[in-house]
Amino acid sequence: MRDNSLTEAAHYYAKSDEAARLQTGWFRLEHARTQELILRYLPSAPATIIDAGGGAGVYACWLAERGYSVHLIDPVTKHVEQARAASARQTEHPLASAETGDARHLAHADASADAVLLLGPLYHLVEKEDRLACLREVYRVLRPGGFVWGVAISHFASLFDSLSNGFFDDPAFAPILARDLEDGQHRNPTDNPIYFTDAYFHRPGELSREFLAAGFHVEAVLAIEGPGWLARNFDRLWNDPIQRERLLAAVRKVEKEPSVLGASSHIMAIGKK
Repeated sequence: MRDNSLTEAAHYYAKSDEAARLQTGWFRLEHARTQELILRYLPSAPATIIDAGGGAGVYACWLAERGYSVHLIDPVTKHVEQARAASARQTEHPLASAETGDARHLAHADASADAVLLLGPLYHLVEKEDRLACLREVYRVLRPGGFVWGVAISHFASLFDSLSNGFFDDPAFAPILARDLEDGQHRNPTDNPIYFTDAYFHRPGELSREFLAAGFHVEAVLAIEGPGWLARNFDRLWNDPIQRERLLAAVRKVEKEPSVLGASSHIMAIGKK
């Protein structure tokens, strides 16, 4: 990762609460679907999982509670401290470890993990060679038959986001969107956090090709939220148990549709060694 991209991401997360984000608005759909897709391929507990770029430990602690041995790493010190605090609160099922680290250089032995989560590094590593280095490192630490879950932000996410949330016509956002659509390299020179931080926005085919280049068999490339994140009055919909299940069922129905992948805010590739 370029040093300035890492610095920008660290500054962004220092001002935001990543753990709380997943409990608000349409991010609850992201959270529920990510859990669902992880469990669909995850081996039975106990198994060893590395959550690389695991943030504040939302997914790592959830998996530890289910009986897995989970090692979290993240480059942001604040996140590691939050993950350790969350782990300490679940005294019967703590994390195996939580350390600062780089997803391109995992402090784990060859063939020592059953599963690896990459729920953030593949969009914060803005250069292709860094993403491939990350995926090859994951391939190294996975046991034969092990799985990796890699999340990307859709190439078109900022277009849909700006249209649905009313900032498409903001002059400060226009050049950001133009570059996103041109080459997928997202940069935010403003101090407005709604425009996110340095990232790379994938097309679905690019994500698949990167997994293949690192040696993985691609089991699936799936829309996480599908078009569900664009729902009007999302909170009202989600807070109604019947409508929530209808929404989840609809997203599952279209999760593999090539024409829907680009409309999802996030895309998940699942690879097998």
